[in-house]
Formats: sequence, structure tokens, C-alpha cells
Amino acid sequence: MKTLRLPSFAKVNLGLEVLGTREDGYHELRTIFQTIDLHDDVVLRRQPRDVTVRCDHPLVPNDATNLAVRAAEALRRHARIDEGVAIEIRKRIPVAGGLGGGSSNAATVLVGLDRMWKIGLGRDGLHRLARTLGADVPYFLLGGTALGLARGDEVYPLWRQVKGHVVVVDPGIPLSTPAVFRRKDAALTPRKNSSSIFYFVSRDLEGEGAWRFLTNDLEEAALVEAPALARQVQRIRAVLVREGARLAALSGSGSTYFGFFSEADRARRAQSALAAAGLQASRARTLSLDQYRRAHSGRRGP
Repeated sequence: MKTLRLPSFAKVNLGLEVLGTREDGYHELRTIFQTIDLHDDVVLRRQPRDVTVRCDHPLVPNDATNLAVRAAEALRRHARIDEGVAIEIRKRIPVAGGLGGGSSNAATVLVGLDRMWKIGLGRDGLHRLARTLGADVPYFLLGGTALGLARGDEVYPLWRQVKGHVVVVDPGIPLSTPAVFRRKDAALTPRKNSSSIFYFVSRDLEGEGAWRFLTNDLEEAALVEAPALARQVQRIRAVLVREGARLAALSGSGSTYFGFFSEADRARRAQSALAAAGLQASRARTLSLDQYRRAHSGRRGP
């Protein structure tokens, strides 16, 4: 296998709660991750010794600071591999938008190189490496609808996988995740547990009642950090709610805003209305755990 091409999917946070600051300096989180079929393309090509990366987006580094390179190097050290790889990333996921693009790229590189180099760790064996790279990376070894605990790096698939349509709006205003968390910390009241996330999980995920409890605790801090984003969000949310979104929220620490719809027609109308207002909006579908794994395994995907 000289070349391997894999999709690297985005995620949205259907809900996100920040409970407090941990002793290790990270935050204690409760979140519901959801994969969507918006994706980058990651191409891996064998080469003699070096690990290199090339990306077509100007804001993504083409050096050793790229998380995909760090993932490849970590796997090489772990498995004592002398071979190199050329990584090519073709971007569709908004950069610094809260959709996990960098973490997804890193997880995809781990999965691809485990196969290309015939290491045989599998997703379970890669999990420990993924946790050293970033809090979201372990989730992208799993995919689908999942509960994230601790830093977000303890992930558990939910029995009922959410199915629906997502309208993703990219305001084009990259946000710094550390800056948003610093804003949140200024008003954070630590608590031992969450309510809305666990209430949602305990209910039938296809039901209507539980969706209204889902919120993103980072949204207010992100909008204070970026006033220009706050002005756009007012317009975006108004359209999404008017067209019947069951959930309209910032994803992660932003700046991407999304709406979740049960019906494709409603999502299509929302996308058209947002585009007519001059906003960059796209439609995507949710991916279940099984669909996600089929796509990463090279079998027929979504």
C-alpha cells in the first residue's frame, strides 16, 4: 500500500457543559459529540524517512506543529517505525471553527498509518496515543453520537445514534480556544455534576422534549470574545429557529454556528435563506458510529 486516501470528518457538540477546572489545568467537561459528513480529505503517501505535511489552507501550518505530523511522529516512536510519510490535507472543514478539523486529521492519520505500516494496534490500541495529542482526538477514533467526559477525552458511544440534518454556518472569524476558556473562567461557578447533558442522554434521543435542555456553556464567552461574531449570530440564529431547527448553537468554542433539523426540507430552506443573506452556509448529515467506521475502513461510506 503506497498511497491511502481517507475522509476526515467534522463534529458538532450537541451540548457542552463546563463544570470547573481540573488539577491538571484542563477543564472538566460534559459534552455530546456528533459526527457529520462534512469532511477534509487526508492522503498518505509512503516516503523513505521524513514525515511531511502539505495543506491547501493558508491558516494550517505545513510544519512539525501540525497536529497530523505530531500524530504520525508519535505513532512512529511508539511502533519503532523507520519509514516516513507525506501527508496531504485538503480542507473543507472551517479552520478554528469548533468543528474539530485538526483533531479529526490527527485521528485519521493514526488510523491510516496503523493500517499502512501494518502495526495492528486498532482503534483501542491507538486510544492512549490519541489522548496525548489533544482532548478531541480520542473521539475521532470512535465517531457517531457519543458522550464525552473528563477533558472530553473519555468517550462512550450512545445506544441511540442521533439521525438528522445539520446546517453549518461559517462566519469566517477564527476564535482562539484558550481565549474563550479564559473568558469562561472569569464567570465560572464550579459544580460537581451536570444536569442537561445527562437528562438528554437518559431520554429517548428521538423525542422532542429533551432537545430544549441542550446548551453550550462556551457560547456566551465566545460571543464576548468576538463582538463581530455576536452580531452575525443574531442573524444566523433567527433564521435557523424560524425554519424549525430543534437545536441552534455554537459548536465547541466556535466560531461555527449550526442548526440541527429532523427534516431535510427544513434544512434546505434554512441553508437557502442564510446564503441569500450573504452567509456561508452548507448542509450535512449526521453519521452514526457504524457509518463512520465504514468510511474510515475504506468500505462503502455515507
